[in-house]
Amino acid sequence: MAAQPPRPVGERSMGSPREAARAPARSPDWAPTQARTPGAALVGQRESPESGLQEHYSNLCMEKSQKINPFILRILQEVDEEIKKGLAAGITLNIAGNNRLVPVERVTGEDFWILSRILKNCLYINGLDVGYNLLSDVGAYYAAKLVQKQLNLIYLNLMFNDIGPEGGELIAKVLHEESTVHIGRMLKENHCLVVLHMCKHDIKNSGIQQLCDALYLNSSLRYLDVSCNKITHDGMVYLADVLKSNTTLEVIDLSFNRIENAGANYLSETLTSHNRSLKALSVVSNNIEGEGLVALSQSMKTNLTFSHIYIWGNKFDEATCVAYSDLIQMGRLKPDNTDVEPFVVDGRVYLAEVSNGLKKHYYWTSTSGESYDHSSNAGFALVPVGQQP
Repeated sequence: MAAQPPRPVGERSMGSPREAARAPARSPDWAPTQARTPGAALVGQRESPESGLQEHYSNLCMEKSQKINPFILRILQEVDEEIKKGLAAGITLNIAGNNRLVPVERVTGEDFWILSRILKNCLYINGLDVGYNLLSDVGAYYAAKLVQKQLNLIYLNLMFNDIGPEGGELIAKVLHEESTVHIGRMLKENHCLVVLHMCKHDIKNSGIQQLCDALYLNSSLRYLDVSCNKITHDGMVYLADVLKSNTTLEVIDLSFNRIENAGANYLSETLTSHNRSLKALSVVSNNIEGEGLVALSQSMKTNLTFSHIYIWGNKFDEATCVAYSDLIQMGRLKPDNTDVEPFVVDGRVYLAEVSNGLKKHYYWTSTSGESYDHSSNAGFALVPVGQQP
């Protein structure tokens, strides 16, 4: 984090990275054990400048049977002294392990657990430097929790702390706030919502993962629209997996993403072997080539529930054109249930676009005649919630 600490307590000098490298490696089994799992927070206690951080830290260590770290105790004492002088806001807590001006006992993940319990309610502390210590993934776990709880924190230094990929991932997850995080939480609790449109929402693979995680617990959603986002084939791993067990979703709109052949193959495998509830899928303009499109067409031969597919805007080779022409000619794919129509030139089959889709005319109303065409707005025909008669 690039912001300069606003008001450091105690000087620190930049030590060599090798100093931290010589520290013994922490155990990869970083998840809190029963002996170290934090219990309930002190009931009703909210730290204030008057109560004393040093005293609070000592008491909490005793309560949790955790060894007191004298370095932390010393720094908290300095903060208490600063507060007595009238400073009660904008404090950066400097507990860097490369401080050569005072005796240092480097902070471990377990030390940081206790420290984070104190700091989460200290609204007058908005910066924390715990670089060059031994936090490991244990400390990263509690740092992630602290970032979630302490909304005033604007500066956090965790450099040279033996944090591995798991700890780094935990911290990264709490720093992104895609809206799908909140939508996912809602889907886990809401069992009435039937249609969800999240087009043009800047959803990436982590976002579709959040939604898919929620869909394991949701039993009401029938129409999911995540068109016009930034989802790639990696995101289809999560969607294909949840579709193996989800029996509610009937319509999925993935138009204008970038799932490519790999993503189409993930979906095809699930639709062929597992899912028997999905009726309609749109993969319009997803940079899918022949192989992936053919795989989806094969799914329709074995999955009789899967009746609508929209593929325009991808890369059609001869095999793709023949596959969808065969589906239409044999009656398996009705002309109104897709956005392509076969034609033949010099003995070769091609596909032309037709004006069908899940919501082709969603933002358009005819000036004459019928204003609602089922083939152009098939998503609303299949899931007619809220549709005007």
